[in-house]
Amino acid sequence: QVQLVESGGGLVQAGGSLRLSCAASGRTFTNVDMGWYRQAPGKERELVSCITGRAGTTTYADSVKGRFTVSRDLAKSTVFLQMNSVKAEDTAIYSCTAGDDCSRKVDYWGQGTQVTVSS
Repeated sequence: QVQLVESGGGLVQAGGSLRLSCAASGRTFTNVDMGWYRQAPGKERELVSCITGRAGTTTYADSVKGRFTVSRDLAKSTVFLQMNSVKAEDTAIYSCTAGDDCSRKVDYWGQGTQVTVSS
């Protein structure tokens, strides 16, 4: 059974940093696109970042470009989201995903981890 388990969320002050982790298990994720989505109360879900399976190409939403960095450890089947210079508007539940395409074909979702930025 495929599982994605996020960790690292919590409360952080504006301007601070936080590192989220997503541990994947149940299959090989080498050629799978891994993404980070977020959803804030009353807002639509947003694809924050993606790292492709084969090439490791990374993409970011404009709202986090230059502040967030996605990376992975293939040996540990783990994906990370380094969040720097966080803002109040980054407050949301962050979920890890896996699939053939981060935006068009997500096959698996994690349970999500809450990130709260205090101003």
